[in-house]
Amino acid sequence: MYDDQYGLTGRPFQLTPDPKFWFDTATHRKAMAYLGYGLSQGEGFVVITGDPGVGKTTLMGHLLGEIDRERLNVIKIVSTQLRPEDLLRLVCQGLGIDSASLNKAEMLGAIERGLHTVARTGRRTLVVVDEAQSLPIESLEELRMLSNFQAGGYPLLQIFLLGQPEFRLTLSDPRLEQLRQRVIAMHHLEPMQADEVEPYLIHRLSCVGWRGKPRFTNDAVAAIHRWSGGSPRRVNQLASRVLLFGAVEELETFGAQELAMVIADLNDDTPLSAYRPTPAPAPVAPPAPQPAAEPYELTDVAPMPMGAPVPPPQPVNPVPLRAAAAEVPAGDPVQQRIAELEAQVRDQDEALRRVLGLLVDWVEQGEGNGRRPDLSAVRGNAA
Repeated sequence: MYDDQYGLTGRPFQLTPDPKFWFDTATHRKAMAYLGYGLSQGEGFVVITGDPGVGKTTLMGHLLGEIDRERLNVIKIVSTQLRPEDLLRLVCQGLGIDSASLNKAEMLGAIERGLHTVARTGRRTLVVVDEAQSLPIESLEELRMLSNFQAGGYPLLQIFLLGQPEFRLTLSDPRLEQLRQRVIAMHHLEPMQADEVEPYLIHRLSCVGWRGKPRFTNDAVAAIHRWSGGSPRRVNQLASRVLLFGAVEELETFGAQELAMVIADLNDDTPLSAYRPTPAPAPVAPPAPQPAAEPYELTDVAPMPMGAPVPPPQPVNPVPLRAAAAEVPAGDPVQQRIAELEAQVRDQDEALRRVLGLLVDWVEQGEGNGRRPDLSAVRGNAA
């Protein structure tokens, strides 16, 4: 409908990935550099991750459109919950192998022979797995085992993995340590920056014969970036609705007001998402502070600078027995027992001082003269 209104030869903002609309943002340019580096190495794994709609599939379509198919045999797999055997059957299919009657061991042998056959034609084999976050750990391990196939010391297979951000968490699993060691490049696709949205819109329109109509004001472009969060798919979703609105209303220029109307309609049609903020909850009074019951952690201790003097321990002043006895009523048996203990402590303290004095004298007079301190007084008191 809006194709006729604006004289376009096609739909510029279709949601289906199409490599002919490839737009070179900064993050996509970096991803292409990593993929190119991976192809030049001819081995291992290259991992590209990103949120839904940032252009992973378009990126790979653009790459495969640029490579020389006479030198590379590409096997594309769109992953679901593929078990290892199902994954091997898809690889067999990509190599032209009929695996219907083969068990796992036979499939592995057939895949190795198929890779050698491709290599003898002067080509390498590249397996591209999209939506890799859906693959079980066992299937990822099966891919790693396939990467072991070699001929004359050269790998026969290279693997590109495309997945959503959670795929990075999958790769952190300890069971995939050997696979991680074979990842030669990894990149996370980011959303478009605000200053990339307008060139993106113009590029897509130009691919279908744009001649200046429609036009977007700066405020409209800013509104598109805010609502979409920079996701190319979300930009396409909004821009397509804007053009439809413009065709109905016969508009050629879109500003902030027109964008606000279309965004309001979209928000009514779609559930809340990460790009549409949820209403702020009503303020809740904070609960009354409770005594801390959390265990002590080392992170609570402030570090001491190296070389700083260690402060001496502070003396602890125990409560004197007399003070404790003063709190006990007169005639109480407890008071009498405290008095007895206090007298005993004084006697023991006096005996200890005598022993220490004798030992000091002994050391000063010389241990080698055979003299021994007179401990009879101490023994008598102790008795």
